[in-house]
Amino acid sequence: MALENTKKMVSMDEINHSKKKKFNMPHIYVILFAFISLAAIATYFIPAGVYERIPGPEGRLTINPHSYQTVEQTPITPVDFMTAIPKGLIAAGEVVFFTFIIGGIFSVLRKTGLIEMGVDRLARRFSSKSMMLIPILTFVFSIICSLIGTQELCLVYVPVILPLMIALGFDSMVAVSVALVATTAGFMTGFLNPVNTGLSQKIAGLPVYSGIELRIIAFILFLCAGTAYIMRYAKKVKGNPVYSFVWEEDKDKRRQFLNKPESEKYKANNKQKIASIALFGFLILLVYGVLAKGWFMLEMAGLFIIMGIVVGLIAGLNINEICEGFNEGFREVLVGAMIVGVARAVAVVMEDGQVMDTIVHGLGNLVGDFPAVFSAIGMFIVQMLFSLLIPSGSGQALVTMPIMAPLADIIGVTRQTAVLAYQLADGIGNILYPTSGYFMATLALSGVAWQKWVRFYLPLFFIWFLLSGTFLIIAQTIQWNG
Repeated sequence: MALENTKKMVSMDEINHSKKKKFNMPHIYVILFAFISLAAIATYFIPAGVYERIPGPEGRLTINPHSYQTVEQTPITPVDFMTAIPKGLIAAGEVVFFTFIIGGIFSVLRKTGLIEMGVDRLARRFSSKSMMLIPILTFVFSIICSLIGTQELCLVYVPVILPLMIALGFDSMVAVSVALVATTAGFMTGFLNPVNTGLSQKIAGLPVYSGIELRIIAFILFLCAGTAYIMRYAKKVKGNPVYSFVWEEDKDKRRQFLNKPESEKYKANNKQKIASIALFGFLILLVYGVLAKGWFMLEMAGLFIIMGIVVGLIAGLNINEICEGFNEGFREVLVGAMIVGVARAVAVVMEDGQVMDTIVHGLGNLVGDFPAVFSAIGMFIVQMLFSLLIPSGSGQALVTMPIMAPLADIIGVTRQTAVLAYQLADGIGNILYPTSGYFMATLALSGVAWQKWVRFYLPLFFIWFLLSGTFLIIAQTIQWNG
């Protein structure tokens, strides 16, 4: 069987892998500290400026595109620089603590044995057709994100599918790529996505969800490209594990989920069966809350705490075991949670130094200097720069679309195309830039280093970049306004 062959190759592949010499990128803390330092230095040279904030769609604050004015320079002081990271942790507190809770709840579920049982059943069912699981999962995850626009669900998906992918002979990179690539493809082309499509179209004065036909075509092509890319890598890893980017990092996971006797089969006792039913009920409640009640990280985290306690007690754990389960999960994701807060410090420095609006103003004007046929591409590139500074999709829409929409009229780009440029740029940057909180938290949960992910993702990034440019040129050429 494939699993048995994989086990036989472990020792030799491990030796070969250890002989390879690789360039070691700096630690992610070093990279983020460099970003923070550059942002602080920039506040001494970039003129300070502000836009007037006014009420926008759904009561959110947006900017008046005609209100930009320079103000007195307020460069970052040594004390401001010293407190930037703590402020970033506070500003990203919701994501930071959601990451902790996700780690804790799945540690408790592992103690109940429910994760192992679910993984065992799926692994046996897909043992002879494991590659088929990848397009199934990418399609489901992308559709969900296209409809509700919650990329943060990656934080829920990864702990569930990670043991399954290891058991099927893949690696952590396959698990995290299925979650990140699928949700990103769905998010950035989101034909019914309220977070980016709906909000940006409202700001641009377009009918909400108009132009859906082209977005559906884009969704299909982006998803197919992403799925094919993941499957190509997964096939290489399954055929020869030495090709895995995370071979060393996955040692403990392989020991836990892969090296099981073929005859061993998990059987649920009565308590575990009841706990499984309770867990399913909580998941239904989670979906209802997200779709019908607009629940987000705060509500989801609260539900997960209750779920861990209730399911743990039903499965037979005592209170101390549940508490220790949460503690073990917290420790596992500590570094990732810290990275989220450190990354947020970059935006904190730009905002405190009052240069964020100046950058928005300057880049917005720059787009108008592109030749007409490439104006949409110019908007796309500018929006990609913004997504580094403003990792929130809705936040980026509220800051940039009030400028880009009227600018599009001036330079001859349809507003629908301007919206698409924002969507595509925000999407492909969300799973590249270390300033993206949910993305870094997802990597932390999977145990995949950002540097390793960049090495894996860059070829797909350029594929999606070319696809984005093609769609924007077509939209500009046909004067698409949906």
